[in-house]
Amino acid sequence: MFRFFNFRLLSLLLGILVISCNDDVETTPEKEIETIKVEKIPEPKIFGFNLNDYEVVFDTVRRGDTFGTIMDSHGVSPGKVYQLTQSIPDSVMNFRRINPGKPYAVFKSKDSTQRVEHFVYQNSVINYAVISLDSVKGTAKSKPVTIKQKTTSGVISSSLSAAIDEAGLDYLLTNRFADIYQWSVDFFKLQEGDQFKLIYKEKYIDDTIYAGLESIDAAVLKHRGREFYAFEFEMDSLTGRTDYFDEEAKTLRKFFLKAPLQFSRISSRYTRRRFHPVQRRWKAHKGTDYAAGTGTPIWSTADGVVTKASYTRGNGNYVKVRHTSKYSTQYLHMSRRAVKVGQYVKQGEIIGYVGQTGLATGPHVCYRFWVNGRQVDPYKEDLPEAEPMKEELKPSYFEFMAPLKVQLDNVEYKEIM
Repeated sequence: MFRFFNFRLLSLLLGILVISCNDDVETTPEKEIETIKVEKIPEPKIFGFNLNDYEVVFDTVRRGDTFGTIMDSHGVSPGKVYQLTQSIPDSVMNFRRINPGKPYAVFKSKDSTQRVEHFVYQNSVINYAVISLDSVKGTAKSKPVTIKQKTTSGVISSSLSAAIDEAGLDYLLTNRFADIYQWSVDFFKLQEGDQFKLIYKEKYIDDTIYAGLESIDAAVLKHRGREFYAFEFEMDSLTGRTDYFDEEAKTLRKFFLKAPLQFSRISSRYTRRRFHPVQRRWKAHKGTDYAAGTGTPIWSTADGVVTKASYTRGNGNYVKVRHTSKYSTQYLHMSRRAVKVGQYVKQGEIIGYVGQTGLATGPHVCYRFWVNGRQVDPYKEDLPEAEPMKEELKPSYFEFMAPLKVQLDNVEYKEIM
């Protein structure tokens, strides 16, 4: 009985085992088994250093900080600081000009000594300097930057700057846009309902962090029903010099700027008869007054030589510039002058700042214009253009400009509300 039971039990166990083996072969053949590969997670990096290798202190330069005081607070000796500042050139890092608000990072060893091995100072969101203490070496580096081209359009309700702001764009676009059209459009005469379209480029760090405006490639401003096109074109491949031209290859640049300052308002125009607010009598006003806040920069509207930089009871602080034997300009009521007699100034160079010195009831600059020694209204003069595009460059320009114009024309104007 006992032997029979063991035999039966043994047969049953063997049967179960055989069935199990057959099931395994049939349901999970060898060729279907896959090996799961576990990829190694990359170590976190910043400024080219593995964060796992260091104790890192992130901080910001405070008022009164110097490179020496920062290093001293982290246990670096004055001797090492002196060695670094004497060995590393200013082109890499100017140790005398560490600016408050700029971020920096201190990389320390992970052992008990907590010894400083590297110092990183960020000059801007893109550029930074790496100072390695052991090797006494400095390297200027830049974060990888991606350039993205974008398009936009806007409509002017009150001012160009307000329209740019309403579109949620970088305020630098306002300044760059005004720079393009400052010779051909009077921004003090922009009307509600004027429209614009832009093709521009922006800089991004790691493809996501905005790092500023790169350029405006093309633009069109619809002012008083007329479209003013502008396309940036490289004039010299060796120097990289660029300028803006219209769809017919005509330069947008003029010999004179339209105004001696930016984003103000004309409070009084050139006229033969105006009631003087200080002298309380009727007299000619042979200038154009631009009201602006005290301290607003005033610039020369063209290249020239300063012939007068002085003060009189009526003019207050003033500057006069001779541009050619035919043209001169004058700028009155400055809070202070920024040039001297005999100095050569370039178009757009700051020559003083808005004030209300002399016979003035409020801060403004009175801009006066001479042609052959006679004061005239510059807005009624046919003023000369700058140097035109060379004929040999025009075929290349038209080939370059054509697709940009198509792209610009395909952007819809923002509707007037």
